[in-house]
Amino acid sequence: VQLQASGGGLVTAGESLTLSCAVSGQPSSMYIMTWFRLAPGKQGEFVAGINWSGSDTMYAEFVKGRFAIFRDSSKNTVYLQMNSLTPEDTAVYACAASLGSWDQRHVETPGEYRYWGQGTLVTVSS
Repeated sequence: VQLQASGGGLVTAGESLTLSCAVSGQPSSMYIMTWFRLAPGKQGEFVAGINWSGSDTMYAEFVKGRFAIFRDSSKNTVYLQMNSLTPEDTAVYACAASLGSWDQRHVETPGEYRYWGQGTLVTVSS
């Protein structure tokens, strides 16, 4: 399976951006899909995850109420809608896919994921 992330860019604080992760090679519905991010000088961190059917999601505390992850199986794509962006959201955002279990430890751990997209840069200016 291959993942292609897109949608990053430069925005001003308070604005919104939607990232896309296009899945090819296999139906995206086979996989738990997750977004991680890597900010300058920081370790990579979990942002949001969605289960196979899209019926359940998980979010990092720092994005709850601002970000939404959803999937469109007809387009084999997972999205991350990001609202009320702040400069602290500046990072490279990468999508990942896993065939593993839908439990918090697995979903939030980058090392659990075998498949990764290349990342897309989000820059939020103040």
